[in-house]
Amino acid sequence: MVQPEIKQTTRGIRAILYVASILVLAVSVSLYFLPTQTELYFSWTINPPLTAAFLGAGYLTSFLLEFMSAREKIWARARPAIPAVWAFTFLTLIVTLIHLDRFHFNSSTFITVAGTWVWLAVYVSVPIATGIVWIHQMRQPGMDPPRTAPLRKGIRWTLGAQGAIMLILGVLMLIASNFVIAAWPWTLSALTCRAIGAWGVGIGLIALQAVGENDWWRLFPMMMSYALYGLLQLINLLRFSDTLEWHEVSAIFYIVFMISILAVGAFGTWQSWLVKQSQEAQ
Repeated sequence: MVQPEIKQTTRGIRAILYVASILVLAVSVSLYFLPTQTELYFSWTINPPLTAAFLGAGYLTSFLLEFMSAREKIWARARPAIPAVWAFTFLTLIVTLIHLDRFHFNSSTFITVAGTWVWLAVYVSVPIATGIVWIHQMRQPGMDPPRTAPLRKGIRWTLGAQGAIMLILGVLMLIASNFVIAAWPWTLSALTCRAIGAWGVGIGLIALQAVGENDWWRLFPMMMSYALYGLLQLINLLRFSDTLEWHEVSAIFYIVFMISILAVGAFGTWQSWLVKQSQEAQ
């Protein structure tokens, strides 16, 4: 009996991931490395700088995930990035349209206004393009390779809990921002709350996707980016330690949660790398 071929990643998926990785890397430079100068080098002014650095960490993480996923020829290894990319870009478009008055469309500085219009163009086009190539990918023949290295039950439960928390919190930040702002461990505006909420939904979907994939061999790009996300957010707390309201219960929860993401991501990177090396040696 002839076995079905393994489903390959289409050129469209790889192209959209490469383009998206370049775009998010460009955004991350201004947010993560120049968080105090968003009035000039970003599409809207963000205060406090910790919020800009928080968003920048998300964009740096996305660069790693998207660039590495774009290099994967087998769809099962590239797939974890796609639902999150689509959801994040679509939600960020909605957030942008809700808060258009906060954006620098009328800035007197060319680089600022140009960057703002590019922002809008990107978040209009990328969700549409991603949706089109995703549908085309799903229609391709072939099957997923068999799972050879399933995750331990404890890791799956931990990832599932992390994903659910981020997804639920992200939705709350999008639709009930005032409620979340009151409990957040540093000052947010409605715009920055919703912007963070879009990241919560996106990264939550990545964690839940990993649970569904349940195979270390498929998760190397995802786990590397997951570990990087936790690490960068903890570094942000050191960079802007005077901004966090350390006495709040939410601050303690936030710190513990980011440590747990770093721990799971680091362990997952190690496990998926070992499996990847073993598979390539065969």
